[in-house]
Amino acid sequence: MEIVAYGVLADEEPLLTEAFRRAFDAEHELRCLSLFLNKDTSPTAADHEVVLSSVNDVLDADVLRALAAGGTRMIAQRATGHNNIDLAAAQELGLTVARVSSYSPYSVAEFAWTLALAVNRRIVRTAHRTREFDFRLDGLMGRDLHGRTAGVVGTGKIGAVFARIAHGFGMRLLGWDIAENPDCLALGMEYVGCERLFAEADLVSLHVPLLPDTHHLVDAKALALMKDDTILVNSSRGGLVDTDALLETLRAGRLSGVGLDVYEEEAGVFFLDKSLEVMTDERLARLMTFSNVLVSSHQAYFTRDAVGQIAETTMANIADHFAGRSSDNTLVRSAAA
Repeated sequence: MEIVAYGVLADEEPLLTEAFRRAFDAEHELRCLSLFLNKDTSPTAADHEVVLSSVNDVLDADVLRALAAGGTRMIAQRATGHNNIDLAAAQELGLTVARVSSYSPYSVAEFAWTLALAVNRRIVRTAHRTREFDFRLDGLMGRDLHGRTAGVVGTGKIGAVFARIAHGFGMRLLGWDIAENPDCLALGMEYVGCERLFAEADLVSLHVPLLPDTHHLVDAKALALMKDDTILVNSSRGGLVDTDALLETLRAGRLSGVGLDVYEEEAGVFFLDKSLEVMTDERLARLMTFSNVLVSSHQAYFTRDAVGQIAETTMANIADHFAGRSSDNTLVRSAAA
């Protein structure tokens, strides 16, 4: 049987194919495609029982109907997030949907810190200057993080690693979550309401999933509560931040730095080469004009360790489908599975 994977990145493909070989040897074949799965590309999935999707694929009801009509029975999402999949439609169509519920939390937490440090110490501006042999320090002053307050929004596995690193810097820890993490409490974290966290933190880092209750968690009201020199980092989901409100805040000269690895309208932009095109997303283009804003292309998870774990878990999800099993990774299970 041939299994098809969509949105496969060049550096990801060797890890994905090796994990597939170990799991299935010559029993099945894997076809890796760089194109994303959406309404226009869904016909290419015809006659494939199993489809491996990426977080930037668009799996709405129309696409799922096309997949089901073409013989697809299982969608294995190579990511933790699944807000790009219409799970209700998948249930109605009898499709099994699984995800990767967890992978290396260090990959994302360490990258969130990379963004925080880069905007604090003006690393991108420095690199651009020194490449032109401009070695002035004007406009490059950062600040010590030691002794300042880190606000960790979401203290699950990734947030806890972020907090541990902050503790290593000697920072005071504030946390917000629906449940307190004992590991974070052991670091001295104080759990507070969102409003207090936003008001007191010198560094705010977001590590919660995108749900109806967390959509635009950082809105105009939240941004107004933050100090003028707060650093804001989002390495979780773009929809957590109201981009229009963030732009207004930046235009007012507020926030010391912003590091964004995700963006609420990133689908159709991130993971693609847009360098020869006119950027039609005006909000993203405006974000890029601020010297204290650093935007990366959803790469926080992109380490050999994490991508390897994602590949291994994806293969286990496929094996579960063939065996008629479900697991904690199963989001929707077909009645026929």
